[in-house]
Amino acid sequence: MTEWFRRKTAKIKTFDRKDIQEGKWQKCLDCGEVLYVGILEQKFYTCSNCSYHLRMPSYLYERLLFDKGSSKEIANDLESIDILNFNAQKKYVDQIQQAKEKTNNKDAINIYVGDINTQKCVLGVMNFSFIGGSLGSVVGQKIVVAIDYAIENKIPLIVVCSSGGARMQEGAISLMQLAKVSTKLAQLADNQGLYISILTDPTTGGVTASYAMQADVIISEPNALIGFAGARVIKQTIGQDLPKGFQRAEFLIEKGFIDSIIPRSNLKSDISGIINFFKESNG
Repeated sequence: MTEWFRRKTAKIKTFDRKDIQEGKWQKCLDCGEVLYVGILEQKFYTCSNCSYHLRMPSYLYERLLFDKGSSKEIANDLESIDILNFNAQKKYVDQIQQAKEKTNNKDAINIYVGDINTQKCVLGVMNFSFIGGSLGSVVGQKIVVAIDYAIENKIPLIVVCSSGGARMQEGAISLMQLAKVSTKLAQLADNQGLYISILTDPTTGGVTASYAMQADVIISEPNALIGFAGARVIKQTIGQDLPKGFQRAEFLIEKGFIDSIIPRSNLKSDISGIINFFKESNG
């Protein structure tokens, strides 16, 4: 073989399979770019190639929104129990335990108090990885605790929503949370409190039918799935094809269901601006 045919330096870098560890890479659902999870976390799960918003782990919202070192968690002593002795293919108590081990959380929401650009707020962050972010008795009660804290301390309430709806394993007790939380939000409004909801992918079912859509300001992340019933159910019910982009944030804002679509890179600054505007408007 002649010398000119031989490659003197390796210009194409290759990786052994062992270098690509399971769970260390994630593919963008929009452009197909393969992204390193460490970089994704730094960019709050926004694709560096096309700016597509991937589903972000719930714990990162505390880091995204709060000033560094300003936050603390409250109401972390509440845990779900199997009130109805629910038993299907998998026991409810087993589902709870598996969800705890998977997420390192006690239930599908965490409540924090902290500063957003030096402005004290109470923040609830739902976790879709915990039994689909479903609304059960503990989730409802923790939101009530957050509302009471906001009223008592005269600070804004922010809830990051991500849920498949009511928790069927708790039956009517789960549905009662919709009314309970709605009643407490009315008390917050009576006390001239500010409530901001942030809808993430997905926000569906009873959560959409209640506190997700009861805020003074309803914000959504780009391309978030937002709805009550699933698109397939609606299509079968009405017997018609659904519009392109149906139940996505961009579709909903055209219909007036939400107030704004804000990318994560602007979320903290825009929420800070809303809080300032609210303060100035109320003297």
